[in-house]
Amino acid sequence: MSKMTLPYDATDTLAANVIRGLAMDGVQKADSGHPGMPMGMATVAEVLWTRFLKHNPGDSKWFNRDRFILSGGHGSMLLYSLLHLAGYDLPLEQLKQFRQLGSLTPGHPEYGLTPGVEMTTGPLGQGFASGVGMALAEAYLSQLFNRPGYPVVDHFVYAFCGDGDMEEGISHEAASLAGHLKLGKLIYFYDDNNISIDGPTSLSYSDNVPQRFEAYHWHVQTVDAYDMPAIGAAIFRAQINDDRPSLIICKSHIGYGSPHKQDSAEAHGSPLGVEEVRLTKLALGLPPDEQFWVPDEARERFHVATKANRVAHETGDDIFARYEAAYPELAAAFKQALAGQLPAGWDATLPVWKPGDKLATRSASGKLLDAIAPRIPNLIGGSADLTPSNNTRFKDAVDVKPGDFSGRYVRYGIREHAMGAILNGLALHGGVIPYGGTFLVFSDYMRGAVRLSAIMKTPVIYVWTHDSVGVGEDGPTHQPAEHAAALRAIPNLVVIRPADANETAAAWRYALTHRDRPVALLLTRQNLTVMPGTEDPARTARGGYILADAPEGKPDVILLAAGSEVNVAMAARDLLAQQGVLARVVSMPSWELFEEQDAAYRADVLPPAITARVSVEAGVTLGWDRYVGPYGATIGINRFGESGKYAAVMADLGITAENVAKQALAVLNK
Repeated sequence: MSKMTLPYDATDTLAANVIRGLAMDGVQKADSGHPGMPMGMATVAEVLWTRFLKHNPGDSKWFNRDRFILSGGHGSMLLYSLLHLAGYDLPLEQLKQFRQLGSLTPGHPEYGLTPGVEMTTGPLGQGFASGVGMALAEAYLSQLFNRPGYPVVDHFVYAFCGDGDMEEGISHEAASLAGHLKLGKLIYFYDDNNISIDGPTSLSYSDNVPQRFEAYHWHVQTVDAYDMPAIGAAIFRAQINDDRPSLIICKSHIGYGSPHKQDSAEAHGSPLGVEEVRLTKLALGLPPDEQFWVPDEARERFHVATKANRVAHETGDDIFARYEAAYPELAAAFKQALAGQLPAGWDATLPVWKPGDKLATRSASGKLLDAIAPRIPNLIGGSADLTPSNNTRFKDAVDVKPGDFSGRYVRYGIREHAMGAILNGLALHGGVIPYGGTFLVFSDYMRGAVRLSAIMKTPVIYVWTHDSVGVGEDGPTHQPAEHAAALRAIPNLVVIRPADANETAAAWRYALTHRDRPVALLLTRQNLTVMPGTEDPARTARGGYILADAPEGKPDVILLAAGSEVNVAMAARDLLAQQGVLARVVSMPSWELFEEQDAAYRADVLPPAITARVSVEAGVTLGWDRYVGPYGATIGINRFGESGKYAAVMADLGITAENVAKQALAVLNK
């Protein structure tokens, strides 16, 4: 939406300077923060928020709102000032509590905490890449649900990005894909102020940014960051160039208005100082001795835009009501997708495997997708150029193509980090269920995005295959050793390493029906034998369960395992039985889910009185001690792997039934 008819006048200048004053005061009062970027980009922000941004402070989750991302999250006082002036539930008192414990104005914006914050930002480049995911979700849903005369999905994604965003490798990955796909609803503003923390950006950065983005097939413009009509005209041109994403390069001054710190690194990440704040306010025409000053004229300028946006919201509701009458089935599917609900019967054709069947869990995952994808039209998948290996492309899938978003399979290319952030953007946008795949060893390339996903609790499904030294011939560079442990260390991330095809089906069921946080599926390359007792998905959903037990539930020793090594533990149980030793096998697909069970259940699975325990997993043993206790043993691979046939590698590294049985006997004989 454009409110170009509103003329630019002295009130706009005042409103922009009020934003600068709030940013200075918030940082100064906190004695911590980053005033430079908010001061430099306040004019651009004022133009965007008062004339173009479609949103409703009274309903921050209005689906058809424009999304605004502050990718340089260190400049959070800019966003908080805008949200306050626009009328979100963020009173001035909260701005005065900037960076204080328990406030709604933390040092970097946090999704789910502050009304109007679209995503958590701070790690540079993440907002840039996640915006691509939001724009992709908008493009897919608009093509799926819109009908002539009924634009029920029609909005832009805006982001403010700085030099740090541009330098981070993730922005290159994401910009390349966005340009390739022709995501025309994506409009980014580059705060080009030539300053970094260390000093001038020329110390490390001499890219020709316009040429770079033109080479990525973006629409590129350059404006003076303080020329309001030029800024407005640039935004308007970006909106009508709908066949490619847009970059508006804003030639700005960090710490704009500060007599002594403008254009210096000192303005980036430290308070200006009491006297410098006073001098800057004088230079900007603000009351020098008043803090957090917001005159009625500035507030009213934002409220004019808010009133227009409320009308747009009401008009959109009216359009949807007519759409619902004209296309009741589509409207019902649309509302269901927005609510995050699965269609009735989505799991009607889920496969169940018989004991003795042999297939890799990555293959089982692919068969699951074949079964569910036709029944869940908003399930969007992809892979970072490993589609045949990850088995992430379901039968009859149609690829997303440049300018054609009717498909729902994304070819991310070898851009693992961008893929992770784009998955976050898809999930944050809403209306779609995103998953993406690569090799588990390359989850390291995605870790920044995965960590942010866990912080925000975005319901992303990660499909990470080739989960151990079972990769075999590709050797230690492609064989995960420490990765499962590293992922289990991330709070809010549910890691599931299924033992066979049936546990894989249960893992997918959990991921699709529990949309409150990200889920990681760790899947094998090698075939695994389906075992009796894994067919009940409720067992896997508890994270750990008794797969095989001793008579009357009185084992001599407990064998714990996850993933492919559950097969090994079962074979070791048979070997021990031949020697008169009774073993219980506990499958532990997810530590996180097991820890969430009540104490009675956990004690039933792992009775404290039975201290003879052995764990086995083809990875580092870090963390297994919590389950085996001081008298148990851990079998794993506390080193990197080797190149060779997977069975030979497993044997060479001690991941065998014979070694598990040997260690169990040793534990019993202590």
